[in-house]
Amino acid sequence: MCSEGIVERYVNFYTDFAFKKLFGTEINKELLISFLNALLHGREKIEDITYLNAEHLGTQEYDRRAVFDVYCKNEKGEHFIVEMQKGEQQFFKDRSIYYSTFAIREQAPRGDWNYELKGIYTIGILNFSIYPDNTDFYHEVKLADLATKEVFYDKLTFIYLEMPKFTKEEDKLETLFDKWLYAIRNLSTLMKRPEALQEKVFTRLFEAAEIAKFDRKERYEYEESLKNYRDWISVIETAENKGAAKGHAKGLEEGHAKGLEEGIAKGKEIGEKEKAITIARQLKGMNIDIEVISRSTGLDMEEIKRI
Repeated sequence: MCSEGIVERYVNFYTDFAFKKLFGTEINKELLISFLNALLHGREKIEDITYLNAEHLGTQEYDRRAVFDVYCKNEKGEHFIVEMQKGEQQFFKDRSIYYSTFAIREQAPRGDWNYELKGIYTIGILNFSIYPDNTDFYHEVKLADLATKEVFYDKLTFIYLEMPKFTKEEDKLETLFDKWLYAIRNLSTLMKRPEALQEKVFTRLFEAAEIAKFDRKERYEYEESLKNYRDWISVIETAENKGAAKGHAKGLEEGHAKGLEEGIAKGKEIGEKEKAITIARQLKGMNIDIEVISRSTGLDMEEIKRI
């Protein structure tokens, strides 16, 4: 058994186990339906979802494999890719676009087709910031005409939730969406169900998330997932500290030769590279697959093999 030990009453939502148990299982699909409806702010009402195969292979042997956290479609045939991201990665936006192509291509039927597509939503629940200079935590992205600012295609939507920026406390929660984000952010620190979360769906959430109700197999799987999450956070923090130190030192060195501002910018670039290499080295030591490391760090697989 894992020796990490658990003192919390409810699971940490940011672990793979918790995310897939609460949002990715048939028995708890009412939770995902409620979250998606709250996320879409009433633009449509999802009555039901069907979970789809979350692993898709490319059309050729050398194509990369895409693995989604949660992949489903609603009764209208609209597709939803929902991901939970623990840490920042260099090509995160590229990954989002890449994943969306699978939901596009698989809609093509055999035989004749007029190319009509159903809507596709790629949703990222992020435990980091992709827009550090923007205070908003909710970002919705669509294809748009730069000249007219009008949406060019409204069936492809990317929604990113920067969870560290959501700081509302319980007494400030107003909408169901607020309540969902509060629950996601605070679940592992709560010892009882908050008074503000009285909707029926949260009764189900807290029942499903209570660790004491897990059987032995679930308990073990959660402990392993929690250990991996803690290891990941430790790797990130270590890499950031080392990268910042090396980047700052190199920035000062460059600053004497090319000017302080330019040198510090170069130092930051080097620091990011050092951080990616440190993360890759740590993940290799944890026997993580090289392709997964490449997606997480943005480093080339050949470069990772040489580390």
